[in-house]
Amino acid sequence: MKMLVTRRRLIAGMTTGALLPAPALARSPASDPAARARDWDWLVGNWDVWHRRLKERLANNHDWQEFGGKSALWLALDGLATIDDNGVDIPSGTYRGLTVRAWDPKSDRWAIWWVDGRNPTRIDPPVRGGFAGDAGVFAGPDIFKGTPVTVRFRWLDVRSARPHWEQAMSIDGGKTWEINWENFFTRTAPVATPLPFVADHPRDFDFLHGSWSVRHRRLRQRLAGSSEWERFTGTFVNRPVLGGHGNIGDNRFERSGGPHKGIGLRTFDPARGEWLSWWLDGRDPTGFAAPVRGRFTGGIGTFEGDDLLGTRPVRTRTRWSAITPRSARWEQAMSGDGGASWETNWISDFVRRS
Repeated sequence: MKMLVTRRRLIAGMTTGALLPAPALARSPASDPAARARDWDWLVGNWDVWHRRLKERLANNHDWQEFGGKSALWLALDGLATIDDNGVDIPSGTYRGLTVRAWDPKSDRWAIWWVDGRNPTRIDPPVRGGFAGDAGVFAGPDIFKGTPVTVRFRWLDVRSARPHWEQAMSIDGGKTWEINWENFFTRTAPVATPLPFVADHPRDFDFLHGSWSVRHRRLRQRLAGSSEWERFTGTFVNRPVLGGHGNIGDNRFERSGGPHKGIGLRTFDPARGEWLSWWLDGRDPTGFAAPVRGRFTGGIGTFEGDDLLGTRPVRTRTRWSAITPRSARWEQAMSGDGGASWETNWISDFVRRS
């Protein structure tokens, strides 16, 4: 309790505008993927979370709300990414949120993205950084109520029994910071299990939850009149998130040039009754590609969106079909003429693993 009181005094000083140096992003001592794959081991599992947040941000407000929550975290991309699902019991009612983190070997930085379950059509701009000892610092630009801000996440005491996270914002380039949210984690299970579904969750993707073996066929050249297919196998693990209003898959492709990995995220937009499907490529994990969007009709899910093939604007369409309790098919096609004609360039056959 003494440590908590000390932090509260520190927060009081910060929120009154005490000058602080702009934080240097913590840099890991080595860019070895094997070392970075262990950066988040301490956060794996299920947690009870105690939150406190300012009622108003960047308004010289000192009124804090306290409430509980739950979190579940899994590793992905062989440890070079994480997925955590969260239930946050704010006074107005519980909402769900999702964090995806991925390490970029080129910059030796982690990126952290947030998806608010109340606005599932948007992935927030990432914060980026890394760890030094038992602390991590991650920062990046954002917009808050029309004002450009810098957002900073800090993880403290990460190898203790009660890791501590805080969020702060700065409107002066990091000269001063206002901490507006902090939480403390208490582990309830060492191996993560999904958080409960909400009662009204859409069931379109319930078939996909679990572990799968996959046989892939992929055109070697797209929209080039090619008929040469590359064949390879892979694995896929999919978990429900956002109370069932989302799901996220960890993909591994055993290609001839070496493994290729990626994360597929699907979120449900209740306003339009449609799913958005996003992709984070493990070879360049600096950002999610623009989503394709669509819905299921007659047991078939079809999703379309604008894309680029190199620098060429195209339409991309993905489709789920042939769905049974133990199998499914996914296909990707592209169109270079606005949808007048389509070329199927990837076919994946899924078989559930026992």
